[in-house]
Amino acid sequence: MSVIKEIQQLLASDLKQFEAVFKVAMNSKVPLLDLILQYIHRQKGKQMRPMFVFLSAYVAGTPSESTARAASLIELLHTATLVHDDVVDEAEKRRGFFSINALWKNKIAVLAGDFLLSKGLSLALAAKDYQVLEIVSEATREMAEGELLQIEKARRLDIQEEIYFEIIRKKTATLIASCCAVGAASAGANETLVEKMYQFGENVGIAFQLKDDIFDFQKSNSIGKPLGIDIKEQKMTLPLIYMLNQMSFIERQKAIRIVRKHHNKPEQVSLLIDQVNASGGIVYAEQQMFAYRDKAIALLDDFKENEHKLALIKLVNYSCSRTK
Repeated sequence: MSVIKEIQQLLASDLKQFEAVFKVAMNSKVPLLDLILQYIHRQKGKQMRPMFVFLSAYVAGTPSESTARAASLIELLHTATLVHDDVVDEAEKRRGFFSINALWKNKIAVLAGDFLLSKGLSLALAAKDYQVLEIVSEATREMAEGELLQIEKARRLDIQEEIYFEIIRKKTATLIASCCAVGAASAGANETLVEKMYQFGENVGIAFQLKDDIFDFQKSNSIGKPLGIDIKEQKMTLPLIYMLNQMSFIERQKAIRIVRKHHNKPEQVSLLIDQVNASGGIVYAEQQMFAYRDKAIALLDDFKENEHKLALIKLVNYSCSRTK
């Protein structure tokens, strides 16, 4: 049995409760919007974010009705950002399905994303889940800042390692950090434990993004992500940054020129991927990924041992060993 299925079985009743709340939130009296929301709902993935919410709640305290609402709020926020990201990236596909903007154009996609975000906020406000709302609102701000920071730096292709980590902390890690924090908060944990779970999730989120960035330079395309897509989108990720830092000025300018001028030429992208692999960039990124994974797991040391803590550790390890 896979790790994900094992955890889904452990959390079967919790995920059923989440699904009920989330399904209600994904309804609208506007026929066009309802059609779009049902289309989105059919594309649900592994439910990793709700799993992080519920497992964090079990580790830090006892889940409540607020936990299912918190998981739904996180999933609504995440779904809204995916819809908006596809507009920004002009993406035509998402998880093998046509994107909302590809089917209904940008204006409708943006409005659908706005609706999802507002629906999540309304869900929390109606139940007076103010602490959860505060955590998620902060995450929304951080994610927007991370996206804008990445766009700003991509124009000049001058991202250094510390800026890269700041981007992924804001853009990706803050959402998983919020999952863990709202899980703890919904279970009645005190502020110290909520902050500890936030730090745990942030480390997991950074490790998760590093794994995604490593995929882009692997020779096999079995991971389901097009090889070299980050280069094609002119995104500076850690394996590439590491290689550039090892190069002479002239070699570095040649590599940057490929990213800037030849990112749509498969042979040039392939050459750059080979150079990154030869430079040790993948090995370095993996070392960083495992270091963040270990920091995350160490933060759980003071929590009592139980099946949910074990499952949470398994989910962390899965995040770094997954193949897609």
